[in-house]
Amino acid sequence: MRFLKLFYLLLVDTGQSIWLFLTGRKKQLGGKRTMAKLILSTGNIVSGGPSIIRKPGAYRSNLELTNSLRSNFLAAQEDYATAAADDEAQDGKLHANGGVENGAAKSNGNALHVNTETGGRPPVSVWTAEEDGALYVPRIDWSEAGLQEEPLQYSITVKLFFLPSASVERRAQFAKKALDLVLKELDAPAIDLLIVSFPGMSFEGDCEWEADRHNAVQGNDEEELATWAAIEDLHRAGLAKSIGLAEFGSEKLARFLQRVQVRPSVNQINIKNCCNVPPPLTKLAKEEGIELLAHSDCIDILPEGTLRELLGQGLGGAGILADPETGAGGLKGDLAPQWVAKYTAVVRDRGVIENKGYFAGAELTEG
Repeated sequence: MRFLKLFYLLLVDTGQSIWLFLTGRKKQLGGKRTMAKLILSTGNIVSGGPSIIRKPGAYRSNLELTNSLRSNFLAAQEDYATAAADDEAQDGKLHANGGVENGAAKSNGNALHVNTETGGRPPVSVWTAEEDGALYVPRIDWSEAGLQEEPLQYSITVKLFFLPSASVERRAQFAKKALDLVLKELDAPAIDLLIVSFPGMSFEGDCEWEADRHNAVQGNDEEELATWAAIEDLHRAGLAKSIGLAEFGSEKLARFLQRVQVRPSVNQINIKNCCNVPPPLTKLAKEEGIELLAHSDCIDILPEGTLRELLGQGLGGAGILADPETGAGGLKGDLAPQWVAKYTAVVRDRGVIENKGYFAGAELTEG
């Protein structure tokens, strides 16, 4: 009897552990904090396709990510809710024709029931999905993944932003997850270039000399070097053919090159707030064989407040998070954006962007 009781307790505990894993929640022994992982996606914002998550975004600016996420959330809510309503109506007809108990149909076939307290949004379970221990917002139909031609016909670039709230120790995990998602979305074996953007880095000043001087003391050299080692591993594994940096001035780059094993092939900088590329950086890049690229990406990408608004209960929100005042309507806890991956697939012989989009990772910790 004692053995059977112990076996039953083991099964219960194992079942709870499996449930926690499948729902993306981790249980800390001796504590009361749980953590939910979120994976956000925009789909292809360049052109629409057969999958609902590949509908084009409506904006092109530094707000491209947030606007595209909002557009994709709305499209998923509308399309998946419609599909669910159609399934419910069909199911009701089948039950009615088949003669269920008392001759009543399961559904009247009018529409899917929605929560009027959250602005008439469909249930979160309809348009999101739990997969690989994370909640995907929205759910992704991987059967529609892939490019129109063979992957070798494209030049694929990924820019990975590590956000300030992300743990430095977990950056290797974030990088691998982000790259895996892009490769799965594009159905490609590898990407051509992976560019890493670290928090606290910028290239701003009244002139190029001042911007270069300010840049020299930004960021954290030791953290960046530790993260770069993980990026080197992705390169050695053949997942990223080339790797590069963003926002490294001449002094930062010189120090960095002295301590890395795999040298960056590119350095991407935003010079919108200064006149030109600093001559010392131009000279160093030429001597070291590093290509300098300009960009117009937003440095402060996906701040915590913006993400909470996107996922909240307010106007234009996705209804994932609970109302901060009433605590009703969704998940509760502290929301922390971890990373953002921007990907582009350019047709080599035409120079045309066929596929462009974003993935983002965040964590919700409830105490």
